[in-house]
Amino acid sequence: MADSNPLVSVIIPSYNCERYIAETMESVLNQSFKDIELIVVDDGSTDNTREIVESFGEPVRLITQENARVCAARNHGLRQSRGKYICFMDHDDYWFPHKLETQLKIMENHPEAGVVYSEFLLWHPDRQGKWPSPSSLQPEGDLDAIDPEFSGWIYHQFLLDCWMLTSTAMFRKEVLEQCGDFDVNLPYSEDWDLWLRISREFQFIKLIEPNTLYRQHPEQGNRKVRDIDYRTVLLEKAVKKWGYCSPDGRCTEKPVFLKKLAHYHAAYGLHQLQAGNTGIARRSFLKAWRNNPLKPKYLAYIAASMAGWKPSR
Repeated sequence: MADSNPLVSVIIPSYNCERYIAETMESVLNQSFKDIELIVVDDGSTDNTREIVESFGEPVRLITQENARVCAARNHGLRQSRGKYICFMDHDDYWFPHKLETQLKIMENHPEAGVVYSEFLLWHPDRQGKWPSPSSLQPEGDLDAIDPEFSGWIYHQFLLDCWMLTSTAMFRKEVLEQCGDFDVNLPYSEDWDLWLRISREFQFIKLIEPNTLYRQHPEQGNRKVRDIDYRTVLLEKAVKKWGYCSPDGRCTEKPVFLKKLAHYHAAYGLHQLQAGNTGIARRSFLKAWRNNPLKPKYLAYIAASMAGWKPSR
């Protein structure tokens, strides 16, 4: 870790995460691979996050900024990074000890790949609000096993879902230099936007065994009600710009894409209806039906909303 040019840079954007940040950082510092730098970019926290990060001392590097949201924090850390490989980690997730070592091995064995990522585990608290010990969830399978369906040129797969969790991935730095960083104008789906851009230029490798625990709690960004359905806007723009096929010719069929798009419109509508935004909800249900008219349930949602129905939380 004393190397002025560490092989791997780990970037954690932090914001008011005093409950989780220490455990997250410890999982990075306890990796079996040690030639890393850990950069924490604090995005204007008002709790004790900064004090906790500073208490670790060397080799952790704390960078502070005025609150500008997660994309700006990740990009700030990227500009300060010195590693050949880059990993972004959310401030409340957890890495199993083999994560970096395994991914570096795959990178060396697959020079054609620009990104290595893995499956992940949802990390739910128990009824007392405590999360199970990470060691009790650690995988025991073949850490090098590759999932061929979600490896290689996978732009067509990203048209259907954001399969890659940010905390699971490792990037060659030149991938981000060539494809750009996180779009600071996107408050949601900013990761998906970047993955789509990268998947037009570089191949991915997916490892079957999970390397990350994805902590679940009410403050997560994907639980917020937003005025714009960023998912469907992003996917419609991608298809308009790049079509339905990956550079190697593997494609997502248009009817499959439209059904998935309808599903996202409907999910957004249900979320809006739950929040009492009936107008936005009904327009989303109508968009869902137009993309998949063989599913009358979407029109039934409109009728139910007019009768005062709301989905349960």
